[in-house]
Amino acid sequence: MSVFVAIDFETADRGQDSACSVGLVRVERGLITKKAVQLIQPPRIDSGDLFSPAPPDFEFTYIHGIKPAMVAHQPTFGQAWPALAPILEGAHFLAAHNAPFDNGVLTACCAAAGIPKPAHRFVCTVRLAREVWKIYPTKLPNVCEKLGIALNHHEALSDAEACANIVIAAQKKGVKI
Repeated sequence: MSVFVAIDFETADRGQDSACSVGLVRVERGLITKKAVQLIQPPRIDSGDLFSPAPPDFEFTYIHGIKPAMVAHQPTFGQAWPALAPILEGAHFLAAHNAPFDNGVLTACCAAAGIPKPAHRFVCTVRLAREVWKIYPTKLPNVCEKLGIALNHHEALSDAEACANIVIAAQKKGVKI
């Protein structure tokens, strides 16, 4: 079994560079060996009204519960990433549920911060769930329910850990990734 890292982002708005939380889960030889989660100050936070329920520039609070006041004093992506990036060292791939979304967020955040994007390929657990278990619909809660994986949906670390467990389950079935 290969070394990989599952990653999940929560975003503040429709901009791909608006990460407000990231969860990372490292897997080695089929076992979770490291976990990291970080709240992130997105680029378009309205510091004038941090305690409003969901200002227009922080539109996805209703999905993940992260409010402007919770990230106002957190590091930006560019400040946080250097401490998080070592979890990727030696990983063969990154895994994400709906990987094009998380890959896009990582790409945009790295570009906005002026730092190189990790060169890892992405494996999509939506596609994996469809191909290996024929699961439809394939939203993360559906897949977790079918596979008996615990989930606190839209909490970045929980989503990343669930994604890691989907890949582990596929590898245990003999799927080469």
